[in-house]
Amino acid sequence: MSHVLVIGNGPAAHRLVERLRHHGHHGPITVLGQEPRPAYNRVLLASVLDGTLSPDSVTLPESEAQVRLGVTATAIDPARRLVRTTTGVVHRYDELVLATGARATVPGIAGVRSRNGGLADGVTTLRTLADCERIAGDAQRAVVLGGGVLGVETARGLQGRGIDVTLVHPQPHPMDRQLDAAGGELLAEHLRGMGVATELGRRAVTYRPGELVLDDGRVLRADALVLCTGVQPETDTAGTAGLAVGRGVLVDDRMRTTDPHVHAIGDCAEHDGLVPGLIAPAWEQADVLAQVLTGGHARYAPAGSVTRLKARGIDLSAIGAASSLDGSRTDVELVTVADPARGRYAKLALRRDRVAGAVLIGFPQAGAAIGQLHERDLPVPADRLGLLLGGGAPERSAPAELADDAVLCRCNNVTKNRLVRAFHDGARDAGALARATRATTGCGGCGDEVRRLCGALLETSTEQEGAA
Repeated sequence: MSHVLVIGNGPAAHRLVERLRHHGHHGPITVLGQEPRPAYNRVLLASVLDGTLSPDSVTLPESEAQVRLGVTATAIDPARRLVRTTTGVVHRYDELVLATGARATVPGIAGVRSRNGGLADGVTTLRTLADCERIAGDAQRAVVLGGGVLGVETARGLQGRGIDVTLVHPQPHPMDRQLDAAGGELLAEHLRGMGVATELGRRAVTYRPGELVLDDGRVLRADALVLCTGVQPETDTAGTAGLAVGRGVLVDDRMRTTDPHVHAIGDCAEHDGLVPGLIAPAWEQADVLAQVLTGGHARYAPAGSVTRLKARGIDLSAIGAASSLDGSRTDVELVTVADPARGRYAKLALRRDRVAGAVLIGFPQAGAAIGQLHERDLPVPADRLGLLLGGGAPERSAPAELADDAVLCRCNNVTKNRLVRAFHDGARDAGALARATRATTGCGGCGDEVRRLCGALLETSTEQEGAA
């Protein structure tokens, strides 16, 4: 069997190894990980930051691969199919997979960088567990720069540790790429109600150790400045090797680059002009590539985007295109429910009876149902209000009908098969399954599915014991 070499050891790479073995690849797989620790779930960094989860608890299961930690690929030689590394070891490959992820974007603010080009004292990004440890060290006051998804999760995570936090964002409301104005304003209210100060519509102009100067001249005290100002796909090694690069490494529907023996998945890959930057598309790409590398004919067709905020105490889902929610299109039907007294808001955009976009704050059942409708491109029921209030969910498969490799917990990549194994090993309720597999410990959106599976397994187990 061919030797598959993977550069990168994040969730996308980990998923690829799992799917390669599932689809019957019995040959050698080597994974080069830049960090000195085993693969872990970066999606849950905010939960580590607020102390809800320990660093060890987000570690992913051991891979059926030869994993080399603390190794950085420095050069790729496609003609001879070689990869050179910082350790001096040269790795040969039959098929190479780039899963190098993305690096944080550092804004051009005076004082943010030190004289040697690194980050100034007190400034950090949030991409790794090491970043979490550094941020949560001795800080008493922190400023989070950037109010996108990561910025909101980071601000809430730091506040959850008892740190005074200010969120600075240049737009009028946080998560402006995912939310309409009403939803964004409500999110800001939730954050302020939890103790996170907000500076919206403001830009940072100068950083000095211990303080950040805003564009209106005011100075914010900051023991720590956390940059959540976007990411840039890691493409340097690919570009130097002569592979086609746009914003990310360019790939086709089979995740191939311009070299047929080099592939790319996850945050470093650009498909059809898009770099999704979300975990679900990365897993879909990993599954497609695993099938391709084992002789299959799968093709990557992006599903609808669903963003679930992982900030403790805030239930928020943003689904589809935010641009569909502004009321400018005559072919879009809008349904809105506002419940300010309870801090709830829902807005649903429909085109030809399909979900074009949605914002849901405080409607967990509707978030799960509408997310499924969007991902499956199914028509919504006639009772729009009933759907928003928790009814009208698409019919769910019974636990027994789900494929063994169906992913029930997306945050932790937990499959039905893994839950079943944990059940038979003694985890006989939802809490025990969570402790054994970490399912439900991310955003919590899979809780109902895990409980349904647990109930079905208990029923089957009881029937078998009764028959005996």
